[in-house]
Amino acid sequence: MDASGWRLAFVRLTRRLWFRLAAFAVGAVAVALLAGAAGSWPTSVVPVDLGQGSVQTLLQILATSMLAVTTFSLTVMVSVYASAASVSTPRATQLLVEDQTSQHALATFLGAFVYSIVGIAALSTGYYGEDGRIVLYAGTLVVIALVVITLLRWIQHLVGFGRMADVLDRVERAACDAATEAARRPHLGGLPPVPVPATAWAVEAAVAGVVTRIDLQALSTVAERCGGRVHVLVRAGAAVARGEALARVERGGEDEHGGAVRRAFLVERHRTYDQDPRLGMVALGEIGSRALSPSTNDPGTAIEALNAIQRVLTAALTTAPDGETAHARVHVPSVALADLVEDGVRPIARDGAALVEVGLRVQRVLGGLLHVAGDEDAAVLREASRRAERRAAAGLSDPGDVALVGQAAARARGEAA
Repeated sequence: MDASGWRLAFVRLTRRLWFRLAAFAVGAVAVALLAGAAGSWPTSVVPVDLGQGSVQTLLQILATSMLAVTTFSLTVMVSVYASAASVSTPRATQLLVEDQTSQHALATFLGAFVYSIVGIAALSTGYYGEDGRIVLYAGTLVVIALVVITLLRWIQHLVGFGRMADVLDRVERAACDAATEAARRPHLGGLPPVPVPATAWAVEAAVAGVVTRIDLQALSTVAERCGGRVHVLVRAGAAVARGEALARVERGGEDEHGGAVRRAFLVERHRTYDQDPRLGMVALGEIGSRALSPSTNDPGTAIEALNAIQRVLTAALTTAPDGETAHARVHVPSVALADLVEDGVRPIARDGAALVEVGLRVQRVLGGLLHVAGDEDAAVLREASRRAERRAAAGLSDPGDVALVGQAAARARGEAA
């Protein structure tokens, strides 16, 4: 595994809930046990006999309360995950699981519980002397202060955590980050696709799944070693079957370079937001589409999703490519604007075809995007406007509503009404 692979593994590790819980628990055990190794300086600084009972009482209170608070917090988090998956989209759950405030709160509560348990056990064995009890008492006061501050932040965080607005904001940020990065580096630092020579040999996927990451540096290294070029055929987010071609390589051979090229494509069970701008648009489209279902009937949320889609696409359209080619021997396809528009706008335009307010908002969003789009992108947006207009004309029953959507579509495309 190269440096970028290790870096990705470390970032993913730090996002996991258990990692922070384990780190805080280990730290709590270390602090509680190191207090017994204190020298004679604590009694000279604090010439007070605290007694073993006072420290143990505080630790018992802390242990009892932290067990209840940790259980409550975990229950709340699981409930929020289930609620977000049912009312918005399951694609947003991974963003909630990676929420840093929630992880920090749960880790702090668990760490305080472990600290108090270890302290009580050590006190009962006579592990601490007079100096150790003073250090343990001071450490307990610090832990209590951290718990109080964290609890106040956690309570404030729960006011909006997992609500529809919070989910929309999280998905929008993830989609915007991925979309702007794709616009800045449309070919991931490589070159645009070119015709693939017939002699180029294919590297096939070893397992079925979803491509979540492509290591361009590894592909560039292979291309330099074999003196040819690597033609990437799939982007992150693409579902591949076992035996499906991931890339084609000029020169070299499967036995010599096939394993290295195959390892450059990370194939997993589920899509992630990192290199996949389409996933964010899919999630926003699903949120808007689910809000328009008969059981929910919430056009306002669909309109909010459309507004978020407009902001994401505006950021992508206004981001200039950096023009840097770090991997001159690797050819990578870019993410098409048509795919992003279809992923985000089409589900809402389809399911909201019978609602005039949704039809009007779709046209206004597309019209706003046309103001910042280039000629090629403008053609894609105009076609999306026409399709949405046809859906609305077929779904609306009132001729006046049909006329309103038609006028909004004409204004969006810059045509005469």
